[in-house]
Amino acid sequence: MNSNNKFTFIDLFSGIGGFRMALNSIGGECLNFSEINNDAINTYCTNFNEGLDCNLGDITKIKDLPTHDLLTGGVPCQSWSIAGRNLGFDDDRGQLWNDTIYLLNKSKPKAFVFENVKGLVDPRNKEALTYILQRIKDAGYFANYYVINSFDYGVPQNRLRIYIIGFRDEKYSLKFRLPKPIQNKIRLGNILTDFVASPIKIVKNPEKDLFGEVVKPRNMSLSNSNGFNDYFLFNDLRNGHSTIHSWDILETTERQKEICYLLLKNRRKSAYGNLDGNPLSYKHFRDLDQSIDKEELDELVSLEIFKKEGYSFLINEYQENDISEVEKSVLKCNMNNILSVEYLKINRNLKLKKISISKILKTLQEKNIIVSKEIRYDFKNTKISTGLFGVNRIFLPTSNIFPTLVASDTNDYITTKEINAKNETEYREKFLEEIYKTQEFRRITKKEACLMQGFPEDYLLPENRPRWMKLIGNSVSVPVIEMLGKAIIETGVFKVEERLVSKTTQISNLKTFNSSQNLLVKSSD
Repeated sequence: MNSNNKFTFIDLFSGIGGFRMALNSIGGECLNFSEINNDAINTYCTNFNEGLDCNLGDITKIKDLPTHDLLTGGVPCQSWSIAGRNLGFDDDRGQLWNDTIYLLNKSKPKAFVFENVKGLVDPRNKEALTYILQRIKDAGYFANYYVINSFDYGVPQNRLRIYIIGFRDEKYSLKFRLPKPIQNKIRLGNILTDFVASPIKIVKNPEKDLFGEVVKPRNMSLSNSNGFNDYFLFNDLRNGHSTIHSWDILETTERQKEICYLLLKNRRKSAYGNLDGNPLSYKHFRDLDQSIDKEELDELVSLEIFKKEGYSFLINEYQENDISEVEKSVLKCNMNNILSVEYLKINRNLKLKKISISKILKTLQEKNIIVSKEIRYDFKNTKISTGLFGVNRIFLPTSNIFPTLVASDTNDYITTKEINAKNETEYREKFLEEIYKTQEFRRITKKEACLMQGFPEDYLLPENRPRWMKLIGNSVSVPVIEMLGKAIIETGVFKVEERLVSKTTQISNLKTFNSSQNLLVKSSD
């Protein structure tokens, strides 16, 4: 690395050192880091042979930062995550942005890089992002934000993140260019520790339509080869050629499968409610198929594929002293003395108070303050990320990428077995028989998780899976930061020595010029 490109940086919200590993590799010198999680601190200090005295601690208590060239930070993302409550600055954790920008304004580094989840650029968070960018502008910086997928820059992981990059001098901001995605991408099979890729097999005699065209199933996202998705989704709320439903796993009749598909195809229709997925009443089922009787629905409940749930409730007379303040908040949301689950779930005030609707309704029923008015049927498993029977997705080694690694871990698995099939039906049947029923799948290992984030496979982490998964899931992808760091360097923002040499040379030349002029004057005398 050219000495002109040497720079110093402060590592805020450092985690296990993703920023530091990347920036050290391109000439950066870390002056201090800031972290409060003990596991992260110990991991950081162990891997970088750093003393605890280098840690600045809680960012909310930092008053000043040492002089540095670059400020970095993966500001905690819970407030903006799609998986969270989406409350933005209504969530106290979002206020850490204020602490970060306060230190940026006070320390005035030449440039900065802040990372956050993609949820920050969602339309519902437009006001928050606008506020953050305005605060950065008020601090005297010229900044832009970029949404980047880690897969494009060297890791086999579908990890979309927003990076806000800014410069104190506008000319460097104008020079900054985001590098193009790399051509030879690393894929899932490249980092699996017990897999050797076999030669690509071309499916012979693929399924064709009436016009002789090869039938290509709609891609569900992430990755597909030979027209088939490279993963199987365990879910009762979606459908596709690589979706496995609970009625595919449990022993069910064709008639029961038909009723399940009837609910699946209709639960998202606005005729049954305004939620993303709405339960259906017995009357709704009868309107769709007059041959359905209530016993058939109840059989699916007994199989734990369906569940019954109250959809609306009548409010009985009650004494104010008999209910809590939280219960009062829910009861106030009635319409003509009726509580609607649909309305309660979309009520923002209840969201802000973080009230568990199902828990409160259950308590009110136990107190006989409300009684069920309408019962509806829904699938028992309605949380997509949970999957079915402990499995969300199983990825084949042919997949380009693995899902985003998260702190809480997921029910996503991998198999090292490949499947070749002529059509969708055969593909699905082979998966069930050869992989799912034989348990030929597993979770990713610690080594694989490190490689998916761009760390060395021998990076030192705690042995306990929930602990190391939390650390890896909260980290930035090292290759992305390295790429951004190089792009920042290429603007010339850190070429301080060259400018100093230039000024020294100018002064020296000026002195030489003056001396020569003095000599000329003396000689003329």
